[in-house]
Amino acid sequence: MIWHAESELPALDLIVLPGGFAYGDYLRAGAMAAHSPVMREVVARARAGTPVLAICNGFQIAAEAGLLPGALVPNAGLKFVCRDVHLRVESSASVFTGRYQRGQVIRLPIAHHEGNYHADGDRLKALLDNDQVAFRYAMPCGEVCDESNPNGSIGNIAGVFNETKTVLGMMPHPERLADARLGGSDGSAMFEALAAALA
Repeated sequence: MIWHAESELPALDLIVLPGGFAYGDYLRAGAMAAHSPVMREVVARARAGTPVLAICNGFQIAAEAGLLPGALVPNAGLKFVCRDVHLRVESSASVFTGRYQRGQVIRLPIAHHEGNYHADGDRLKALLDNDQVAFRYAMPCGEVCDESNPNGSIGNIAGVFNETKTVLGMMPHPERLADARLGGSDGSAMFEALAAALA
C-alpha cells in the first residue's frame, strides 16, 4: 500500500490503482487524485513499461493523468449504478486478459456514478484500429446493444488499454468476483494471467 502523498515508489512488478472515491470525487472523479505526488512516479513507471491495472476510480485517475485515452463522465442516467453486468472480452492480447478468450462473456460488478466512457471520433477510431478496447458491456449472449449499456459509454466500452497494452483501465471490478465464495469467479482469470506473466 502506497500513500498518495509519497513521492517515490519501491521496485514493483505491477501497479494497481484501485476503486474508491479519491478526494470524495469532488471537482471531477479522479481529477484531484491524478495530481497527487505519487502519481508523478506512477506515470513515469507506466511510461517505462511497468503494468498498471486501473479499476473504477483508478480508471478515472489514469485517464485524468493521461495514461489512458478518453474521459469518464457522469452516467447517462445521472445516477449511481451498482449491479453485476456482463462484459464481452474484446482482446486477449495483454498481460491482463491473456487467460480470457476473445468474444468470451464474463460477469463482473460495477459501482460508479461517472463511468460513461467518452472518446472523440479520431481517438475512438485509433482505439479500434489498435485493438485497444479491452471489454464492452454486453448481454449474457454476447450481443452488444443499448440495453446492455449501464452508463451510456460510447460503443459500450467498459475498459481500454494504452497503445502498448501495459495499462488497462476498466470500470467493472474483477477483484469483487474473483472467488466462488464471493458469488462468482470470472475476475480470477485476470489475476491468474498477471501472476503468470509477471512470474
